[in-house]
This record gives sequence, C-alpha cells and structure tokens, in this order.
Amino acid sequence: MTLIEHLLELRDRLFKAALALVIGLAIAMFFAKDVLDIITDPYCHGIGKTVGGGCDFNITSPADYFLLKLKVGLYLGIIASSPVWLFQLWSFITPGLHRNEKRWAYGFITVATPLFTIGAVLANIVVSKGLEFLLPAKSDKIHLQLSIVGYVDFVTGMIMVFGVGFEFPLIVFMLNLAGVLSARRLLGWWRAAVFLIFLFCAIVTPTPDPFGMTLLAVPMCVLYFAAVGAAFVNERRRAKARVNTEHEALHDDEASELDYRPEPIEEPVPAEPSAHTDYHDRDVT
Repeated sequence: MTLIEHLLELRDRLFKAALALVIGLAIAMFFAKDVLDIITDPYCHGIGKTVGGGCDFNITSPADYFLLKLKVGLYLGIIASSPVWLFQLWSFITPGLHRNEKRWAYGFITVATPLFTIGAVLANIVVSKGLEFLLPAKSDKIHLQLSIVGYVDFVTGMIMVFGVGFEFPLIVFMLNLAGVLSARRLLGWWRAAVFLIFLFCAIVTPTPDPFGMTLLAVPMCVLYFAAVGAAFVNERRRAKARVNTEHEALHDDEASELDYRPEPIEEPVPAEPSAHTDYHDRDVT
C-alpha cells in the first residue's frame, strides 16, 4: 500500500472508532448517575454520612453537575466501546507485525486488563481510608461539604494512578521477552527497583499518609519479583527450545558436521646426540 492508501485506511478506522465512542457515550449517559453513586459511596458511607443517611456535596455552577455526568459518561463510553476501537487499532497495525509480535500483543492485552482492574479496586480502598486521614471529623465548629466535581476528579485520578502502576511489572516482563533486559540484570537491580517504586508511589498518590503509598508500592514490588521469576522461566524455556531446535535440524540418518580444518603443528626441534651413543662408538673403535 502507498502512503495515501495508509492514510485513507487510518481515516476510515478512526471514523468507525469515533462513531462507536459516540454511541457508547449516548448509552452510558443513562447509567452515569448510578456510577456516580458508586464513586461517592466511600465518602457518603464514611466521613460524609449525615444524620439522615445521605451526604452533602457542593456545586458552584448550574452546569457543573451536567458536565460531571457527561465526563463520567465519556469514561463509560470509552470502556463500553473499547472492543470496537481496539479492534480498529489492531486491524490497522497488525499487518506490520511479525507472528511473535502478535503473540506478545495478545498476551499483553490479556494480562493488562485484570491488572488494571485490581489496581482500580485498591484505589477504591485507598480513597475510603485516605478520606478519614485527609478530611477533618465533623464537629460543631466545622461543617464539611465537598465539591462533587473535585471529589470525582480525585477518585478517577487515583484509579488511573493505581491502574497504570500495576502495568509496570508487565512492561518489565515484555522487555525481557523482547530481549532488551535479562532476568539476571533485573534481579540485580531489585534494590533500585524497590526504591524507585516507593518513590513513584510517594509522588503520585495524592494522600500524604503512608497508607496509600504502601498499599500501592507493596503489590508493585511483589509483581516486580513475579515478573523477574517469569523472566527466568522464559529464558530457561528459550534456551531449551534453542537446543531442541539444533538437534531437530538433523535427520536420523544424517551425520553431524565435522570440522576438517587442520590444526596448527609446532615447529620441530632438532634432537641432540646422546652421550651413551658416543661412548659405544668409542669402545667399538
């Protein structure tokens, strides 16, 4: 295909992906309020719970609540239409991939989805615990009322941070599959890796308490060592497959190749006459 044909194909696939996203957004708007209730549950059932069993949020503009529902609907639309736009993306790039690269991509997508989901669940736990640390307890002097827009942005930001953080060990293992990093080198870097993981978690988690940082850093460290172990298994499997391939290349009635190159021969050293031979010749004479 020429460059223009590639661009035309990209335009068609982007149009189909955008159309699926718009349809997903239109459908997701009917469920945006239910999802907002799920997002606000950690606050409403915890520190923000009122006497009547509800919770109070604040909005500063008449359009804030509608824009918030639109934002949540967009997130849901992206998730709901992901099979379509992922298929369009995959169909565009797959002709340029080798067979092993396609296999890596399938494995990456299969493992990345549950890892991101686990990170999102942990983010919800961190939010419920972190609010108790960040927000003051209700009293006669303090009337607590949060902005629902800021709260939803806080929760969705935590979900993204935890979800992306759980993808880090998978990226490390994919680099080993590609031959960029060896398992022995990854194991040798474990001290630096643990330090950088805790540093990353301390920076990206919005709560200053050590609970959120530790809850993200410990699973990331465990997943890192699991990725190192998988890298050792992968290298052992690859070495075994290489040996089997070399043996299978020969038929049963075929001899292995012999090295017919002559070995270098050292220069000869002249032999000196022995003293016994001299004495014998002298006696005979």
